[in-house]
Amino acid sequence: MDLKEKLLSSFMVFEDHVDNDTYVHDIRNDAIKIFEEKGFPTKKEEAWKYTSLNKVLKEDYSVFPKQENALEYRDVKKYFIHDIDTYKIVFIDGKYSSHLSQTTHDGMDICLMSAAFSKPKYRLVIENYFNKAASKDSLPSLNTAFSSEGAYIHIPKNKLVEKPIQIIHFSTGNESAIMLQPRNLIVVDENSHVQIIERHQSLTSNAVLTNSVTEIFTNKRAIVDYYKIQNDSLNASLIDNTFIKQKQESVASVHTFAFGGKLVRNNLNFYQNGQRIDSTLKGVTIIGNNQHVDHNTLVHHIEPNCESHQDYKGIFDENSTGVFNGKIIVEKEAQKTNAFQANNNILISDKATINTKPQLEIFADDVKCSHGCTIGQLDESALFYMQSRGIPKKEAKALLMYAFSNNVLSSVKIPEMKQRITKIIANKLGVNLGFDL
Repeated sequence: MDLKEKLLSSFMVFEDHVDNDTYVHDIRNDAIKIFEEKGFPTKKEEAWKYTSLNKVLKEDYSVFPKQENALEYRDVKKYFIHDIDTYKIVFIDGKYSSHLSQTTHDGMDICLMSAAFSKPKYRLVIENYFNKAASKDSLPSLNTAFSSEGAYIHIPKNKLVEKPIQIIHFSTGNESAIMLQPRNLIVVDENSHVQIIERHQSLTSNAVLTNSVTEIFTNKRAIVDYYKIQNDSLNASLIDNTFIKQKQESVASVHTFAFGGKLVRNNLNFYQNGQRIDSTLKGVTIIGNNQHVDHNTLVHHIEPNCESHQDYKGIFDENSTGVFNGKIIVEKEAQKTNAFQANNNILISDKATINTKPQLEIFADDVKCSHGCTIGQLDESALFYMQSRGIPKKEAKALLMYAFSNNVLSSVKIPEMKQRITKIIANKLGVNLGFDL
């Protein structure tokens, strides 16, 4: 039985064990029909031309964990941003971990999707927002069909969330191979501000496949800063689907730091529904050792006087493969749009590969839009200059690569987060940079 057949046969069992709320039940049933019709994406589809899931899908994944595995905070502390106080929503093998988490209902809801699905007081938010941003593509639909647990965050009007929120998913290796499908719903009402950090972390050498969906709604004048840390093991694969709907004068930014995993695919989609909206998409990728990272972005400008800024940096070593597929759509009504897109890459190995395709579809005539990509190697003259000033070659290369990615780091608004990413970059480059920012 292949994975598609296994998932389809498991769906009926899943539906028997979760709440039977008619509204969510109908959504799940419609979603599994979409997945049954479309199946897993293949390289025949343009959006997946350079990314094959064949090797990932060959594993015999357990769809439902057979047992729970407790973790102690001291064993996983290094995966948290522990230098500052934060709210925490932690999952172990897809199950909520209460003793590692710190949630709240004090003036806002930072809790669980399972609670939102089952309690009447959340019904209005679920009906207004759940599955209203996610696309009807095969993998988001598969997640929708099996959606039962994840983070539920609702920030009411005029609320500044004083502490960042960390969403962390651990896989422990209880199963020889496991498939996880977390679902996050984040609703930020008018004039509110929240910072969120998300991480998927395998603690085992066993195979893990995570198919994640996050829906984010930023209402009028809301501000959302979202950070993704992807630094997983060589047997962990992640398909991350994030959908952001923005209303007028809202500001949303997503920083994606992709440092590892067997295969990582980031589908990041912004939809601007209002004027004077600002969207920021930035990322740093540093990989090697046969790793594969694919960034697929979309910014849809629907109304006038809005901005979007995309800046992705990639450093590829050994037999690694990088993909960037970025699209900007500017509708006819979206006059005065200012859209910028850049993808710059360094290949430090002759065996590394990068496929990049920035795209613009512009139907308005009064816009300022630009896109571009570069693929190259380190500047030999700059490297020689640094060595002539007494900097060893290895450290000189590392400093050049750090400087190459620094303009993405400069827009990170949580200092402790910036320090953590700097240390991860230094570790990936194999040097001690000797400074913190």
